[in-house]
Amino acid sequence: MTKFIFVAGGVISGVGKGVATASIGKILQSKGFRVSAAKIDPYINVDAGTLNPLEHGEVFVTSDGTECDQDIGNYERFLDQDFGSANYLTTGRVYQAVINRERNLGYNGKTVEVVLHIPEEVISRLQLAAEKDKADFLLVEVGGTVGDYQNLLFLEAARMMKRRMPDQVLFVLVTYLPVPENIGEMKTKPTQHAVRALNSAGIQPDIIIARAKVPVDKPRKQKISDFCNVDADDVISAPDVASIYEIPINFENDNLGNRILKKFGLEQREKDLKEWEKLVKKIQAPKETVHIGIVGKYFEIGDFTLMDSYLSVIESIKHAAWANGREPKITWLSAEQYEKNSGALQELKQYDGIIVPGGFGIRGIEGKIKAIQFCREKKIPYFGLCLGMQLAVIEFARNVCGLKDATSTEFVKDSKTPVIDVMPDQKVLLEEKRYGGTMRLGAYPCKVNKKTIAYRAYGKEDIVERHRHRYELNNKYREVLASKGMVMSGVNAERDLVEIAELKEHPFFLGTQFHPELQSRPLRPHPLFREFIKACVTKRSH
Repeated sequence: MTKFIFVAGGVISGVGKGVATASIGKILQSKGFRVSAAKIDPYINVDAGTLNPLEHGEVFVTSDGTECDQDIGNYERFLDQDFGSANYLTTGRVYQAVINRERNLGYNGKTVEVVLHIPEEVISRLQLAAEKDKADFLLVEVGGTVGDYQNLLFLEAARMMKRRMPDQVLFVLVTYLPVPENIGEMKTKPTQHAVRALNSAGIQPDIIIARAKVPVDKPRKQKISDFCNVDADDVISAPDVASIYEIPINFENDNLGNRILKKFGLEQREKDLKEWEKLVKKIQAPKETVHIGIVGKYFEIGDFTLMDSYLSVIESIKHAAWANGREPKITWLSAEQYEKNSGALQELKQYDGIIVPGGFGIRGIEGKIKAIQFCREKKIPYFGLCLGMQLAVIEFARNVCGLKDATSTEFVKDSKTPVIDVMPDQKVLLEEKRYGGTMRLGAYPCKVNKKTIAYRAYGKEDIVERHRHRYELNNKYREVLASKGMVMSGVNAERDLVEIAELKEHPFFLGTQFHPELQSRPLRPHPLFREFIKACVTKRSH
């Protein structure tokens, strides 16, 4: 029988529920259990596809084409397994299913109510996810913060599951212990209030993960134990760390895995965290750096930088850098600055490599194109992801092929030189203003040509990569691009669509229509990122 572990967050948003959930899963996996994970997001959106990345962070896409929260990406990276639609719930998705069932007489004429029918739908979906993945444990992250109105129905579903099968459900609360600067003492009162808020939903946490700047000491653990009705040994210290991949090791230092197994009456099976420990030692070991610049536009929010917009890209850079024995130093570069001041492009020389990630809309586009041209001409390793490939094609068409008006129909609808164009089936959807879940999404096969950078990286011809886009390289211009030296090194044979474009006579100049960052794992860096960082390291050594 599957055991269900619900993970909720208290005190502040962004407390780290996602990486805590993934870390608990990694620990249980290391003890020989089959682990799956699910994320519940308490917004009305059916999926994450229409959310603003500056507000919500990156949209992670699974192999089956589900546009979901970035925490699914953390689950995949930590557990090294793929998830899909069954592992992702939103308020919108749950309500939509209940309403559709009611419209189809699925409730046999009964009055359909928020309680119990919405929690019942949640429970049904979680059980299906557990069955699909044949899981010994299903980790369920409840989005939002304890005390929010929005996630009450999901907590109600969790409470109902605990009542129905008390030996199969456990609750973890990830909370925050501030250390006010002027006081200098770690405070437990916010955690006490968070536990009471969870109690008001009918739930008592079994384990409290205590986030703080520094490790939680014994007096604080005892105080939380006394006031929150948990054993002191069930208060797990979660100090800030340099790398999220250290978190499972930290949790195990407080014996979290065995505490969970004991509560379920289970024994550890033969397995360990040795490979993970090797990774952490490699991360922590002093090493030379590799400097990567990311030219984007989804990171400026007021006076702050929102790195979550490109989370998978950042993690992929780290995975590949560590595999190459380097410490990555990432700098955010504003595309709009290059539009205003071309002289600012000179700063690109100080980086070992430049990445232009995916995105939508016209803002900052010309600045990115200028940066790509600079990288091409100055032989700076360049890696373009989705939009980054499309803009590399536009730049090459304009400045090498002489097609001065070359652009994308995303930016100029009636362009006379649309080297990047919308797919015919997408054109209809755009005209009908149907945007959600309607792009080329999920995993598609690609044939890689030999004697190319891409083949050197993958070491094989047949690959499968994940997509999220509407626009493609226009096949009408393939011949002229190829005649001037652009190599179409990867193609989707079924629809004859260019997936990878690269240039010869350059240390590394390659763009992908797909998003390779979605399949990079800490113990298995993505081949293209690994090859890109290798080129960056070579440039730095020269």
